[in-house]
Amino acid sequence: MPGKLSRGQALAGQLSRRDLLRMAAAGAVGATAAPWFGSLAARGAEDPARHRSCILLWMSGGPSQTDTFDLKTGHKNGGPFQGIDTAVPGIRVSEHLPKIARQAKELAIIRSMNTKEGDHTRATFQMHTGYLPGGPVLYPSLGCLLGKEMGLEDSELPNCVSVGMNPFISPGAFSPGFLGPQHAPLVVGNPYGVAVARPNDDAVDQALRVPNLSLAGGVTRSQADQRLAMLHDMESSFASRRPGLVTAGHRAAYERADRLMRSAAIKAFDLQDEAATLRDAYGRNPFGQGCLLARRLVERGVPFVEVSLNGLPDQQVFGWDTHQNNFDSVARLSELLDAGWATLVEDLKLRGLLDSTLIVWMGEFGRTPTINSSNGRDHFPNAWSAVLAGGGVAGGQVIGRTSDDGQEVVDRPVAVVDLLATIVMALGLDPLKQNMSNVGRPIRLADPEAKPLRECLA
Repeated sequence: MPGKLSRGQALAGQLSRRDLLRMAAAGAVGATAAPWFGSLAARGAEDPARHRSCILLWMSGGPSQTDTFDLKTGHKNGGPFQGIDTAVPGIRVSEHLPKIARQAKELAIIRSMNTKEGDHTRATFQMHTGYLPGGPVLYPSLGCLLGKEMGLEDSELPNCVSVGMNPFISPGAFSPGFLGPQHAPLVVGNPYGVAVARPNDDAVDQALRVPNLSLAGGVTRSQADQRLAMLHDMESSFASRRPGLVTAGHRAAYERADRLMRSAAIKAFDLQDEAATLRDAYGRNPFGQGCLLARRLVERGVPFVEVSLNGLPDQQVFGWDTHQNNFDSVARLSELLDAGWATLVEDLKLRGLLDSTLIVWMGEFGRTPTINSSNGRDHFPNAWSAVLAGGGVAGGQVIGRTSDDGQEVVDRPVAVVDLLATIVMALGLDPLKQNMSNVGRPIRLADPEAKPLRECLA
């Protein structure tokens, strides 16, 4: 026998969602609705002008907050790095991020990330999906989800592009999951490839191009069209006998690839169009040129691009996993990060795109405030930093605070679901929208129990 409906559930059966949102804002259904089921969510859902693009700058390995955005100068945990003033009085960041410091008015620095997972595989999965791995539900990666929600089905360019993705340690973190293969990211760049290139060296350019876009040697356009028509007929027969997400996704992926091969938009992946001085400013390395590629893709309507900073030429691919020689590695990584990220912000701003592009900087966790015997810092999910910038975000502020020794969050702890809900809302999406999972259970874009950073939203 069905249980008795709560007052909120009964109301939901009689009123439109818009009515419910307005009533929630007034407190009428607050006892049964999600904590943030309010006017802010309603505005985000109903204003199409708020739809934006998102660029995720992913720091493989987990960057040290103590040596980037939450310095502990003067404390024994602080290490040798000094803080520098930024464009916002009172906000200081690492001396190795001078260009980022000049863009501080665009940044919302979150110093109070408080998560529970200190394992690379599980934490990478959690930060990309909002969930820990395990169980029957195949959760989609953030980029696949946002690409689906913000992109167009018939777009010539993919709705989700991943530059230098390193899936080795947590492949599920980059999967489209229950959304199906038609929402999988287009992957460009090799996480194990060349890390630094000279100005006239096109190794990075080649790595960032999409392979296999030309017709096979000796095959004309007409012949290719005939072959595709035959493939379509054969697959139609098969799909009619075995309908479902897998077959539909397979066909959609082929159609997407064919559309991309025919499109002039593929020119977006050719960085030779850009001025040499601008390319130099981004940095002639995979991360810097990946940031430039991200701007070119966003400029052409791609809603989600992830750019990974995986390491240095002589380092492991999880460059921020600095168990040893932390300070030398972080200083060198910061140099790449500073040039690529700061130039991206400035470039977007000059082109009028920053207001509509959300930039997210994060890794899977932070590093221990204490320094180990190898002059390194170990995994630390207890108190670490992430940064939001650009569209939908009120910049020039710091959110949260850690203790003097950096060991604890003492103000405004932010969980994974809180951060992801904030991202969804900053992009103008309806956080309560649901997608049906592979087990027939609807999954919302954001956890209804999340506490989004309202002070962070513009």
